[in-house]
Amino acid sequence: MNLIDTHSHVYDRAFDADRREVLERAVAAGVRRTMLPAIDSRSHSTLFALAREYPDACLPMIGLHPTSVNDNPHWQQELELVERYLQSPPQGVSRFYAVGEAGLDLYWSKDWAREQREAFEAQIDMAVRYGLPLAVHTRNAWPEMVEVLEGRRGQALRGVMHAFSGSYSDYKRIKDCGDWVFGIGGVVTYKNSELTELLGRVPLSDIVLETDCPYLPPIPHRGKRNESAYLPLICRKVAEIYGVSPDTVADTTTRTAERIFRL
Repeated sequence: MNLIDTHSHVYDRAFDADRREVLERAVAAGVRRTMLPAIDSRSHSTLFALAREYPDACLPMIGLHPTSVNDNPHWQQELELVERYLQSPPQGVSRFYAVGEAGLDLYWSKDWAREQREAFEAQIDMAVRYGLPLAVHTRNAWPEMVEVLEGRRGQALRGVMHAFSGSYSDYKRIKDCGDWVFGIGGVVTYKNSELTELLGRVPLSDIVLETDCPYLPPIPHRGKRNESAYLPLICRKVAEIYGVSPDTVADTTTRTAERIFRL
């Protein structure tokens, strides 16, 4: 099985004690590459170190997470840093594979909605300028997200809607806005997950697989730390929904990820 974890925070502090072993378990499980979305400058050093040590397996992105905008007087300087890295990656990092994790998150507070949108629009501009895909985070903000993307129709945007939890209508409207695919993770394994019904209407070629580790672990690991080695559990559940083999899901989603990220 040849899998790509399109969204992994293996640089997170949750893995400080056993990061190498976590990566080894991922490879043993068939996860050959992990895509690393950035959050903000506080975790850049660990993210970049992974990209240097495992250049073929840990593929970095650069961006500013929407919740890192909240109550942060320095969020604009963070965006300037993102652009500087896009212009000139840090020593030992050959390239960035996407802009992200960027987006809108109104779950914790709506007080920073305007600033989040400004930061997201700026990162869309960067993606267009550098010809990169976007890794897009959306939480409690699907109407606002669709509005932003529809305002950018015709700009040849592409990327992944990370941890997709929108409706079928959201899916259709987003698809009309560019070359978008949809990240499916551990939530699909949860009892009564709404993703089961949604995926029944979405072509397999429109999805990619992700863990979002250390968050959102699949069954039977719910409540524990997630890791990329659990991606085959997600793959098997998706195969069950589509009525195909896990190898078919692995091959199809890997090809889609390779196309979107130009691997």
